[in-house]
Order: sequence, then structure tokens, then C-alpha cells
Amino acid sequence: MGVVNVTPDSFSDGGRYQSTQQAIAHAMSLIDEGVDILDIGGESTRPGSQSVSIDEELRRVIPVLEGLSGQNTAISVDTSKPEVMKQAINAGAFMINDVNALRNTGALEVVAQYRHVRVCLMHMQGIPIDMQSNPQYQDIVSEIKVFLQHRIDAVKLVGISQEQLIIDPGFGFGKTLQHNYKLLQQLDRLTTLNVPILVGISRKSMLGGITGNSVDRRIHESIAAALLAIIKGAKIVRVHDVKATKDAIAVYSAMKHAV
Repeated sequence: MGVVNVTPDSFSDGGRYQSTQQAIAHAMSLIDEGVDILDIGGESTRPGSQSVSIDEELRRVIPVLEGLSGQNTAISVDTSKPEVMKQAINAGAFMINDVNALRNTGALEVVAQYRHVRVCLMHMQGIPIDMQSNPQYQDIVSEIKVFLQHRIDAVKLVGISQEQLIIDPGFGFGKTLQHNYKLLQQLDRLTTLNVPILVGISRKSMLGGITGNSVDRRIHESIAAALLAIIKGAKIVRVHDVKATKDAIAVYSAMKHAV
């Protein structure tokens, strides 16, 4: 999954692809690199970020979706707003990637109308503006697992099938450096939920906290983290550096399947 942020304030590439034309050009470059899913976001969810209006998010996202409509690439939209979900699906999105796990009023009902759409349910302690203030857990993996199981049960109650679901443990969303690495170490405990796991670690501060590298110099640790996540059971990795990650995965896969 390749990241396409149509925002002025995302933590890694905010402002770089702010216009529709820039975002589409970036998406096309990721397609050339072999991306499987494009994840388009019109609202930053970095720590401390502020929410944007529905109209502004739609203004950022829908033209990019429409501009990519002729491409044979699956498109996900990263949003928590039901109205954005609805318009994005109608514009061709095959997946909704919701950091709030369909907890906003009306979100469950919107997605339940579309049986062909995949939805990613993410764990987050708190909300983006304050989630890193003082995150605390007794057993982080157990607590995330319980939360995700509750959300899986809730969406199934409104008719969304298990086959439509993907889960994301939410690296960096209400978690300290130690929390993030404990979660990565024990990520395979979430596989018993029997839902594909999506992991987004690319360029995050949990990597810079170890290497000291700035956000634009974290490609090596991002690839290492993606491979570790796959080894621990992740089925989708959300990344900024698509070709580099795919090349690393190809080497790992060749080793794994050697006869």
C-alpha cells in the first residue's frame, strides 16, 4: 500500500502533493513502482493534528480519486468521516482505511451499504490531537486485541462481513516508543483474530527514535520494519517507498520459498 497524502501537514510528506495534479502525479509514480493499493488521505492524523471540515477533505480527495479512475489499481481512502466515505466509494474507492475504526456516528451504516468494499479498522488510544500526551497500557497487545475484536463484532452486527475486514494495530497512535516495539515483537498474537493485518510503520518516529535519522532519511529502517511486520504476520504494509520495499520483500520471499 502506497501513501498519497493530499495534505499540507502530514508528518512525512505534508505539502509535497497538496494540489490535485501533484497528488495524481505522485500516485502514478507509485503505480510505476508496482504499488498494489493506493491510500489517499485528505486529513493528517499525525500527533497533534487538527481535524479539517468535510468540504475541505472532499475537495482534496475526490478529484484525485476521479483523476485515477482509469488506472487498474485498487484505491483506498484514509478517512473517518461518513460523508467522505460515501462519496469516495461512489467515486471508485474499494477500501476505507479508518483510524477511528468506524466509531464516528453514521460510519457503520455507510459502509454497511456496500458489500464489495473492504474496511480497515485501526486501534488508537485517544485522538490525534492528544494521543501522544500520556499513553498507558497494562498489556498493550492484549488490550489492542480486545479492542479490535470488539470492533469486528460491532461491524458484523450491521451486516459487514468478516471477509470485508482488515485490522491495523495503529503503530504510533497513542503509543510510546516502548509500546510500539513491544507491539511489533508480538504482532503475531493478532493473527488469531482471523482478519488480515495491515501495518503502517513507514518513516514513523518510532524508527527515528532508534536511529536518530530525520523523517526524510528513514528508508532503511522503514524497510527493515516492513519486513519484520511481514515475518510477524502482516499481510499489507503501508509505505512511502514502494519500490525499495517491494525489492526487499522479493528477496525475503525468494529465501522463504527456496527449495
